[in-house]
Amino acid sequence: MISRFKEHLNKREDTISPLDELISLDSFCPLDLSVFNSDLDLIEITDPKTCQQYIDSQLEKHNSKVAYGGYLERRNLYSDKSSFSKQEIFRNIHLGIDFWTTAGTKVIAPLKGKIHSFQNNSAIGDYGPTIILQHELEGFRFHTLYGHLSLESIESIRIGQEFEKGSVLGTLGTPDINVNYAPHLHFQIIIDMEGMNGDYPGVCSEDKLEFYTQNCPDPKLLLNF
Repeated sequence: MISRFKEHLNKREDTISPLDELISLDSFCPLDLSVFNSDLDLIEITDPKTCQQYIDSQLEKHNSKVAYGGYLERRNLYSDKSSFSKQEIFRNIHLGIDFWTTAGTKVIAPLKGKIHSFQNNSAIGDYGPTIILQHELEGFRFHTLYGHLSLESIESIRIGQEFEKGSVLGTLGTPDINVNYAPHLHFQIIIDMEGMNGDYPGVCSEDKLEFYTQNCPDPKLLLNF
């Protein structure tokens, strides 16, 4: 399944972004929020204000507007959130790419699709307002998830509504709406939704990694970063 998906995407040559097209790709810089980044050892990365301060420092350092990264990154960002821990199992491996930038930034469809589902996942540490698109690429069906949006993003949409490549899906939410994170977009590819609607795991535990790596391939395949 994953090899077929990669084969389709390898035919594409254009680089695309799920953020406002007015933000040049030259103003994106990589960001490491992993447990291996020693810069994070002495700061409270789970606090949205502290996290924002660190992100701002990296944006300033690289003269950038957007910091991105995080696919299969092992993070301490979720260590204070009870929904990520069940007895001895701890989910800390990130399954999408995060794009950290200012609240209110436009989120766009990187390719044509229609709304599969949407909802406000309002538990602390979750996505907040979330939209999931369904796509068809040469007969192959897959999905893209957009998390941490504004409430306005899901107020006037409907299931089945179509979006052309480059059209505006919504905007990024503030920390009070995206449930305790610094403003960012969580962007994830999902092949099989497993019957879920408006939500899908964006972080997994080590014992589930093999399955999720297959079902949620690297978003850079699609974005061609």
